[in-house]
Amino acid sequence: MQKRTALSRSSIYAKVAEGTFPRPVKRGSSSVWVDTEVQAWIDSLIASRDQRAA
Repeated sequence: MQKRTALSRSSIYAKVAEGTFPRPVKRGSSSVWVDTEVQAWIDSLIASRDQRAA
């Protein structure tokens, strides 16, 4: 997830705690993210950027 978002692990979890990043799904002792949810988050950042530029 870090490569996909360019965020550090701690930044990802901080954003999850803030409610500004999709919550992971627990799988045993690890966490995984739903790809479509992360892509929607990325898409929303792009849309926000584009609205500010318009």
